[in-house]
This record gives sequence, C-alpha cells and structure tokens, in this order.
Amino acid sequence: MARQLRGGFASRLGFILAAAGSAIGLGNIWKFPYITGENGGGAFLVIYLVTVFVIGFSIMMAELAIGRAAERNPVGAFSRLKGGAWVGVGYMGVLTGVIILSFYSVVGGWTIAYALKAISGQLAGGDAAALGGTFGGFIGDTAEPLVYHAIFMTLTCVVVGVGIGGGIERAAKVLMPLLLFLIVVLIVQVLSLPGAEAGISFFFSPDFSKVNGDTFIAAVGHAFFSLSLGMGTMLTYGSYLSRKVWLPTAAATVTVLDTLIAILAGMIILPAVFAFGIDPGAGPGLTFITLPAIFNQMPGGDWVAFAFFILLAVAALTSAVSLLEVVVAYFVDEKQVLRTRATMAAGVIIFLLGIPSSLSFGLLSDTTFFGTMTFFDVMDYLSSNILLPVGGILVAIFAAWIAWPRIIEEASGWEKSTFPLAGLWRIVLGVVAPVAVLLVLYHGL
Repeated sequence: MARQLRGGFASRLGFILAAAGSAIGLGNIWKFPYITGENGGGAFLVIYLVTVFVIGFSIMMAELAIGRAAERNPVGAFSRLKGGAWVGVGYMGVLTGVIILSFYSVVGGWTIAYALKAISGQLAGGDAAALGGTFGGFIGDTAEPLVYHAIFMTLTCVVVGVGIGGGIERAAKVLMPLLLFLIVVLIVQVLSLPGAEAGISFFFSPDFSKVNGDTFIAAVGHAFFSLSLGMGTMLTYGSYLSRKVWLPTAAATVTVLDTLIAILAGMIILPAVFAFGIDPGAGPGLTFITLPAIFNQMPGGDWVAFAFFILLAVAALTSAVSLLEVVVAYFVDEKQVLRTRATMAAGVIIFLLGIPSSLSFGLLSDTTFFGTMTFFDVMDYLSSNILLPVGGILVAIFAAWIAWPRIIEEASGWEKSTFPLAGLWRIVLGVVAPVAVLLVLYHGL
C-alpha cells in the first residue's frame, strides 16, 4: 500500500534512465574532461575506472538497498531501519540536496542562457579573450543570471511535481536518449577536425610517469561525486524501485552509463582542445570560454555551440530533478504534504537560497567568508568537501555494519538468490570505501 501511495517506477528501464540521469550531470561533461587533462590523460582514466567500479558501485548499491528496504526518503529510511542518531544521516542527505541544488540551478541557468546566446549569434566570431569578457559580464550582471536561474528551477519543479511515473520517468525516457544523440553528433563533428587524433591519443594512452598521490585522490573524489552518492538521491530512487529488479545489475548498469557518458564527453572536449592547440588542463573556463572560441573556428560553429550547451542543460536538468526529489520525498513521506505543494515550496526556498550564489559573481563578489570564499564558493565547498564525503562514509558503514542482514537481503533479490560477491562487497563498504573517502575528505579540508 505504501508503494502505491508514493508511486514508483513503472519499468526497470525507466528507473535505469532516471538514475543514470541523476548521476550524469555537469560533472561528467564539464568537469571530467578537464580533470583528466590536469592529471595526465589516459593514466587518470585507468585509475578512475578502477575506483568508480569498486568504490562507486559499492556505495551506489548500498544506497539503493537502503532505500528499497525502507521504501522511504533518506530521513524515513534510516528511521525505519535503525532510528536513533542514524536519522541524522538522512537529514544530512536532505540538507545536502537543498544546498547543492541552490547553486547547481544557477549554473544550470547559465547553460540555458548560453544555448540561446549561441543560436542567436552572440558568441559568434569571438576569440577566447572576447568570450571571457562576455562570460564575465553575463555572470556579473544582477538580473539576467537570476532570470535563467528561475527558468531552470521552474523546469525542475515541473518534472518533479508531476510525480515519479508521469514526471521523472517520462522525462528521463526523452532526455537521456536526447543527451546521447547530442553527444554522438558532437563527437562526429569534433573527430573530423585536423589534429583531433592527438586528443584521442592523450585520452586513451596512459602515461603512468605523471601519476602521483594527487592523481589517486582526484580519481577517488570524482568517481564518488560523479555518481550522485552521499546526497540521498540514489537512496530515494531506490525507494521507488520494484523488488523484481536485481540490485547488482541495476547499480552496474547505472555505473556503466555514467562512466560511458563521461568518456564520450572526453572524446568531444579533449580532441577539440588538441586540434586548436589549447591546454587540456585549462580548468573550468573550458566550458564557457575556451570551447565557444573553438566552436567559432569550426564549420557551422553556432549550431555546434548550441548543441553543446543544450547537451549541458539536459545533463544538468536530469541531475537537478533527482536532487529536488530528495527534498520533496521527505515532505511527502514524513509530513504528508501533497506532492505539488511540496514541490512548489521546496522550489521557492531553493531558488531564494540560490540568489546569493548567483550574485557572488557580481553584486556580492566583494562579500567573502573565511578569507577569499564567496557565498557560491562556501556552498560548493560545504557540500562537495564535507557533506558528501561524510554522508558517503556513513552510508557505507551503516550498510556494512549496522543493517547488513537487511541490506544483503535486498541485494540478493526477490527470488532470494545469493549475491555471489557479498563478502567482498561488505569489505569494500566497511573498510575500503570509508578509508578512501576519508582520504578525499582530508585532502579537501
């Protein structure tokens, strides 16, 4: 009865696409390529693949198992399975969703704005210096970024407000194929450029002489964060998942899709920067400054730029939907608030919280905390460097040492078949993952 009242995914495919959409976000398409560039290309890719399929997969399956076992949001799940101080882990997940979405929506708004700027020709003909001025002027403006922040947040609320089957699942079945189509179109366009093969070689030819301790930390950190772990999204999605779905297969499929999209994004960006002699480790500016300058040198550059920023917007929206669902599920489950009202209230609160983040690049740029951090920086640092790692560690420990009998029952499936790697999974959850994430937490602090 509880599952019927809350709703659920109508099909395994719907869940896979929605969960993959949650994991696939700006981190895959914007952050992964330049992190790879900063850490030696192929060598980083090898280390990343190992960590994402050992640590990332293990924690993802734990979150899905906790959610499905309790059929509740993060707060309700920890309350139902154990209670006591562990409920605080659930509240941390809800809070993390609010904080991340508040500034994530701001950046999501930028992607919509830049898609429109590209198709209207406002980015045409500019070199990196001119486009740097365009970007600085845009994010430094008071009103325009807030308008796009509101548009992005409204789109997110519309999808979540409709519900799981009619909203999130239906949107995922449209947006995820669209995302993959746009990626393929861009790869074909970029690989036709003279000199693009050097980027492919850099990406897929490991040079382990460039590997150091920071490379491992970066790989573990990004593998963990790229899968939307530690923020309650996979736990919440797991709560809507049918018991006929075998969790190891579901978690593995989502992990593979997330990693595939990151690799395909690298095949767009790294060949492009090599073709035009750009530093592959140029950092975050690659997205809104360097890449538009590259697109301007390509045939049909306006359309390529438009497709790229639509791709970013779609990826951002699928992740934002999952973040908002964590918050909405809490109010629906625990406070019995109607979904539409919960979505509207949460959307307004998160939009308002995002205003100082948007103004951090203009009106509030001189308002700093802890020395030089803007409000945007504080929100990013608090979530990425503290809340997510701590949440991930606690989820792993809870699954391995507190609720293991119930967790392994969920992982074994509705036919009670035995999960063949149960012992190894428990070691990774209870020992390997906490140690690895503690290293990331220490490094971040």
